[in-house]
Amino acid sequence: MSVNRAGAESERLLYRPSQAGEVLSLSRSVVFDLMRMGRLRSVKEGRTRLIPMSALRDYIALLELERESA
Repeated sequence: MSVNRAGAESERLLYRPSQAGEVLSLSRSVVFDLMRMGRLRSVKEGRTRLIPMSALRDYIALLELERESA
C-alpha cells in the first residue's frame, strides 16, 4: 500500500513485472515465465507490459488451490 496526496492509503492497481516480482517474492524472469505460461495475467499499455493487482491475487489463489489439491 502507498499513501496518496490526500494522505489516504491507496492500493496500486497495475505493476510492472519487476514490481510484481517484488510483491510475489519472485524474480523478474520468473514473472515473465508465468505470464508466458498463462498462469499470471497481464495487460499491455503501449509497449509496457503491466500486471493488474487482481491478477496477482488470482495467481496467489491458484497456488493455494494447487496446494490444497496436492
